[in-house]
Amino acid sequence: MQYSKEVEEMVCVKKGPHHGPAPIPEEGKWVKSKEIKDICGLTHGVGWCAPQQGACKLTLNVKDGIIEEALIETIGCSGMTHSAAMASEAIVGKTLLEALNTDLVCDAINTAMRELFLQIVYGRTQTAFSEGGLPIGAGLEDLGKGLCSQVGTIFSTNAKGTRYLNLAEGYIMELGLDADDEIIGYKFVRFGKMMEAIRAGVDANKAYTDNIGTYGRFDDAVKYIDPRNE
Repeated sequence: MQYSKEVEEMVCVKKGPHHGPAPIPEEGKWVKSKEIKDICGLTHGVGWCAPQQGACKLTLNVKDGIIEEALIETIGCSGMTHSAAMASEAIVGKTLLEALNTDLVCDAINTAMRELFLQIVYGRTQTAFSEGGLPIGAGLEDLGKGLCSQVGTIFSTNAKGTRYLNLAEGYIMELGLDADDEIIGYKFVRFGKMMEAIRAGVDANKAYTDNIGTYGRFDDAVKYIDPRNE
C-alpha cells in the first residue's frame, strides 16, 4: 500500500472504540455482517428494463451468502422469458456478490438482482424475523396450482370499456354483463390444474370442463361476451 508524502508526515492519532457494523435481522437473529457469507434471507423484488416494456419479479433464497434458490417470473417481453431461462442457470450456486456482477442477460433481471441485493444486505427480507428462515423450495409457494405464475391481464379502452383476460383464478373465457352492460362476474378455466390433470392421463376435454368455474354473479348476467373476440 502506498501513502502520499503528506500522509506519511502526519502524526498518528489512536483510534477510539470500534463497535463494528450495526446488526441486521436475519432469519430470527441479529447479525453483524462483515462478509457476504454472513448473509441469509428470502425475499422478492421487481426489476424493469431500460425502455420499461417488461418487468421481472425475482425471488431469492440465500443461505450463508449463497443463492440456493431462485424464482424468476417475467412479463411484457418475449425475449425476457428466454433470458430468464438462461439466468436461472447462471444465478444459483453463486454468492450474492457474484450474482450482482453476473450478466443476467436482460436489463429487467439485472435490475431485479440489484434491488434484491440491497434488500438482503440491509436485512430487509421477508424472513428477517423468521427463525431459521424458509426451506429451499419456499419460492414455489408464490405460484398458483400447476406451478403457474399469478398473472393479471386486463385490457381497456375509453370507447369499449374493460376486458378481463387473465386473473388469479385463471384464463377468462366469458364476462357476464348486467342490464346496464356492467361486468358482474366471469367464467374462467383453471389452466394450471387443467394441465396437471391432462399430464396425469385425464382426457383433455374432461380436464377442461372439470376446471371451469365462475366468479361473482355470473349466473345472473343478462348478456355474456367473449373478452377476446367481442
